[in-house]
Parts: sequence; structure tokens; C-alpha cells
Amino acid sequence: MTAAQADHARARSDIRELPEGFKLDTPRMEDGAAIWRIARDSRTLDLNSSYSYLLWCRDFAATSVVARDPQGEPAAFVTGYIRPERPETLVVWQVAVDDAHRGQGLAAALLDGLTTRAVSELGIRHVETTITPDNAASMRLFASFAERHRTGLTREVLFDAGLFPEQGHEPEVLHLIGPFDPPPGRLR
Repeated sequence: MTAAQADHARARSDIRELPEGFKLDTPRMEDGAAIWRIARDSRTLDLNSSYSYLLWCRDFAATSVVARDPQGEPAAFVTGYIRPERPETLVVWQVAVDDAHRGQGLAAALLDGLTTRAVSELGIRHVETTITPDNAASMRLFASFAERHRTGLTREVLFDAGLFPEQGHEPEVLHLIGPFDPPPGRLR
């Protein structure tokens, strides 16, 4: 986060802060294995191949974020990308926190930090994510995120369960959050 972004974030008292000793950072390729392990150990995410997390750290680092623990190791992550058809929309692909660091507000701080950066640097106005109906923790995370940012949240089924090839996959419900106001000085 640049100094200007940090000033903008501090000006908003509703932005979640990281716990003492943690820092937000852009993921690097060498973080791919740790991010894959955090996703695997979450037991709630659809686990992608380890190769895909390496690619994510290379190709989508600008729209993703990691929280580094005091030793500099990834403790949590958010992966995202800009929708090609909607360049003002950040799609949050996955959010996960290592078991040892849960309950400290890392997921909320990561979402706040990534969105602040994406609004300022990339001009995003909306955040999208999909959540299965059984994932109450993610629904709370994104509802509180929209509330903190004083913006709208709408939900609709994006992918019905019947679209998935495997039996038992729940529908994916789209959560559309926004619009976010551009930072001072940035015109729309």
C-alpha cells in the first residue's frame, strides 16, 4: 500500500486494521505453495491445483493480496481479478486464513486493503464474489464488508447446482457489492 493509500485508509475509521506485526503485501510467485496449503487446509474452498496458485501469484498479483505474519510468511490471502467485460469490477476468487491466525480479523483487513488499493489504482467501483449457501462465515464476511464501506449488497444465484458436473455441489450465489466512491481527486 502506498503512503497515499494508507492516508486514505486511515481517514476512514471503518477500515479494518491488521493485527500487530502483520503486513499487507502483494503475493509473489514464491508464495504460491503457501497459499495453496492455506487453501487446502481451509477445508471449505474448492482447491485448485498448486500450479494455478503459482500462476495466480504471477498473473493476478495486482488484484490479490497476502497478509504476512511477523516472520514474513503468508498467513492469509485474497485472490482476485478484474472482470474483462466489466473493468470496474473486482472479482474476489478466494479468501482464506491459516488456522493458526483465524479470529484476528485478517480476512476483513485483507478485503479492506485490497479494495482500497483497487479503487485507488485500478478504478474499480464494484466487488463480486460467489458463495455457496452453506458458507455462513463467508456470507458474514462480505455482508460486514459492505456495511463497513456503506455500500449496497445484492445477491442472486449465478451458477445453479445443476451446472456443476459433480454431484452435491451447491449453487454459487453471486454477491455484488458497490458502488464504491472513487478516492478524492479521481474523477469518474
